[in-house]
Amino acid sequence: MAKICSIVGARPQFIKADPVSRALSAAGHQEVLIHTGQHYDHAMSGIFFEELEIMPPAYSLGVGSGSHGAMTGQMLAAVEAALLREQPALVLVYGDTNSTLAGALAAAKLGVPIAHVEAGERSYDRRMPEEINRVVADSVADHHYCVSRTAVERLAAEGVTRSVHHVGDVMLDVMLRNLPRAQALSDIMARLELRPGAYALVTVHRAGNTDDPARLGQIAAILNGAPEPVVFPVHPRTRGALGRLGVRLAEHVRLIEPVGYLDMLALEQGARLIATDSGGVQREAYCLKVPCLVLRETTEWVEAVETGWTRLVDVTPEVALAAWRAMEPPVSHPPIFGDGTAGAQIVALLTEALANKEHETR
Repeated sequence: MAKICSIVGARPQFIKADPVSRALSAAGHQEVLIHTGQHYDHAMSGIFFEELEIMPPAYSLGVGSGSHGAMTGQMLAAVEAALLREQPALVLVYGDTNSTLAGALAAAKLGVPIAHVEAGERSYDRRMPEEINRVVADSVADHHYCVSRTAVERLAAEGVTRSVHHVGDVMLDVMLRNLPRAQALSDIMARLELRPGAYALVTVHRAGNTDDPARLGQIAAILNGAPEPVVFPVHPRTRGALGRLGVRLAEHVRLIEPVGYLDMLALEQGARLIATDSGGVQREAYCLKVPCLVLRETTEWVEAVETGWTRLVDVTPEVALAAWRAMEPPVSHPPIFGDGTAGAQIVALLTEALANKEHETR
């Protein structure tokens, strides 16, 4: 079987890689996990490897934080060196982070085939660094694995039709496997003295929100006006931005440190409502049947918006709070993110593609 290098670096990618890694191992492939270090402290990285029982990375590149250009450049050089040493048959990249971009570019420059998991997602907002990352990754990828049929259609509109597959969402795979574990092992609801359905959960980390003092101030005003207790696991970038802004949050807004995957699942499942700018949390909210407000002007996950379970909101406090109070779960809940077998489907397709390529070169 083949040697495959998987590039990860941010907490959503550790989650997304888990079901694919398990399927690669079951199929007999050799996976080399390369961790760029984009998220590097224990709360943002190590705890996910421990809780999800993911194999330790073969490479920890330790790039850390920085400006987008500096971070991506350092990652590109370090990933290239690792790929030159490993000589893989294929490189796997996930999602839309700087680690995705660096991994895709490094592989493309070396002529190594690339598979992009979560291909075809678009917000059509080039102000978002993530949009640039996903567009570039798709443009150089050889294999495109899509969460939704809408993503397949987006790629086709851009002229990408070969090796495009609708497989569903690997994050649903992870959730289905770990939700019973979260229910059995997480005690965060008891520790925070929370009652199911009696609080809102909030996450904010996108640069478009944290790096814009006016927007961040509006989001703080929304939280201060929320009609129920708010639990807010604070990303390090967001905590720093709030501190620089001198924001004071009301007593009902409870700031906590970032939490691990099992605790986050428990918090999401127990919430009456989730407000977020995270793509992953949007999907988790949908799969857990929790109404979700998206604190952004655009979202890639338009299918969830179309169902009514997810709603884009203007961060003008009066508008957002009106949507917050009015948000109720719809009756219908279609399975828009697949059936929980995305990881197995991806590996089956990759195995077939690699076998065909080997046959052609003989």
